[in-house]
Amino acid sequence: MSQQIKVPEVSDGVTEGTVISISVAVDDRVEEDQTLLEMETDKAVVAIPSPFDGVITEINVSEGDTIQVGQAIMSGDPGGESASSGSAKEEKDQAEDKKEEKPEPDAEKEKEKEKEKKEKEKKEKEEPKQETKEAPQAPQKGESPTPPSDGTDEEVDLETVRTGDRVAPAAPSVRRLARELGVDIYQVQGTGPGERISEEDVRGFVRETMERITGGGSAPASTGEFPGLHAQRPLPDFTKWGGVTVEPLTRVREITADAMSYAWSTIPMVTQYDKADITELEAFRKQYNQKAEVKLTMTAILVKICAAALKAFPRFNSSLDLARKELILKQYVGIGVAVDTPGGLLVPVIRDADQKGIEKLAGELNETAEKTRERRVSPADMEGGTFTISNLGGIGGTAFTPIVYAPQVAILGVSRAEREQAWNGSEFQPRLRMPLSLTYDHRVIDGADGARFLRWICEAIEKPINLVMKG
Repeated sequence: MSQQIKVPEVSDGVTEGTVISISVAVDDRVEEDQTLLEMETDKAVVAIPSPFDGVITEINVSEGDTIQVGQAIMSGDPGGESASSGSAKEEKDQAEDKKEEKPEPDAEKEKEKEKEKKEKEKKEKEEPKQETKEAPQAPQKGESPTPPSDGTDEEVDLETVRTGDRVAPAAPSVRRLARELGVDIYQVQGTGPGERISEEDVRGFVRETMERITGGGSAPASTGEFPGLHAQRPLPDFTKWGGVTVEPLTRVREITADAMSYAWSTIPMVTQYDKADITELEAFRKQYNQKAEVKLTMTAILVKICAAALKAFPRFNSSLDLARKELILKQYVGIGVAVDTPGGLLVPVIRDADQKGIEKLAGELNETAEKTRERRVSPADMEGGTFTISNLGGIGGTAFTPIVYAPQVAILGVSRAEREQAWNGSEFQPRLRMPLSLTYDHRVIDGADGARFLRWICEAIEKPINLVMKG
């Protein structure tokens, strides 16, 4: 009996992904938990396993397709045998071969002729069917031709658009508009029958969000576009001036663009700058690494210092819920660390960073970075972050403005340390100073608190004994 194989819930908040490889074919025999295909989701590659032992009877997707949680991707026959390659057929063929080891010459010729005749009849039967299937149907007199549907107005299966207990009943065209405008469609209240969400509901949500951000100012809505959000003006024909190459966005780049656009258009951000003197700390780090089995990096040290800072400044370890007018203060600490990979920027999370020593953090960070570059991290490895560090010191630059990774409220940017002349009260001395950039959500954090938080981090770097003294 045929059974559908659907995309399971791979992680909280993950609703769709892109098929990057298919590991089986129709009529293949598979075992339970065997990988059927690989799906690239929000910054991770996930293997979709077979739920049973059996035979694959149908494959409904291709590489490059976008699939959603709950969607039927294949069908199979649990406990079934392959019609073309099963062991039963092989045994039967072997038995027939033994039986007909020495056929009479005339009988063998008759057998070949009969086989060719059957193949010819089969081919003649199939050809008209293919032509009938491919031929377009002519419109009747008085009727206008109906263009093929692209699926934008078809009904939505609510099981494929469910996140937890929330449901977003909306047509694919409305969901696409929400993505283009950087709107989390699960936050939109539908006004249609059965709370169905319309395009106007999405635009209204954007107007209300912009009014909250600007303190009551309304966003222009006459054209249906919202400047500063995801909407983009039509591009010119670049081929008029020379050759071009079109490169499709990877799934990672697509998700990153969507997340960053959403954050930039909805979060009023402020960036605070400071410099930390790391002369003594860097000397200690190099001396330590001469004998250490696990190399100590500046990022590992910063993870520990930032974890302590989040305990000292709880509002930096929070999330803002505008719908309920609440600030959610988290009792746990998860530090996201941006990792540069060939496929784009990924942000795995170091959990419970406040409860781990720097040596343990260094080992975990090195292992996590390696897994991330090899795309072996799962969606769960990138969830639960409460604060993020983006360290570009190994590449260069004097400063930059990192974008807050919603729903977090702050992110720390680190640039390359440089030798500078510093006055010690009696003379100038060369000191190694590291630029830091703290971007924060100004709805949650005031400028004075941002300055205090960053200065606290600088002092902890310059005088680590402060961490011990303050617990």
